[in-house]
Amino acid sequence: MGNHNTKEIPMSEKKVSLDKELKNYPYLRSRFEAILDIVGDKAGSIDRADEAEQLLIDEIRQLGKEVLHDWAVGKEVEKVTELIHDKGRIKNHIKKKFHGTPPSDR
Repeated sequence: MGNHNTKEIPMSEKKVSLDKELKNYPYLRSRFEAILDIVGDKAGSIDRADEAEQLLIDEIRQLGKEVLHDWAVGKEVEKVTELIHDKGRIKNHIKKKFHGTPPSDR
């Protein structure tokens, strides 16, 4: 019994969507491939669970760093673009010149 309002997306469409997204983020594809290599032990070099665990932790940490960096850069670009397009929010700041106390006040 699930929510009848949610539309199920066929698996073939999900795969196309995932492939499309991964083309936009090649570093994700690379990280996921590295994780899959560890899971499948393609190199045949992982003999213990703690070795596999550490390799996976390292890959996931690096993935997190890359994703957060990409997210932050995207947010920065978004904010700069927003400021450029919304000139009403940008006010020229003119520093007032102050030459001291006028001679008549001394």
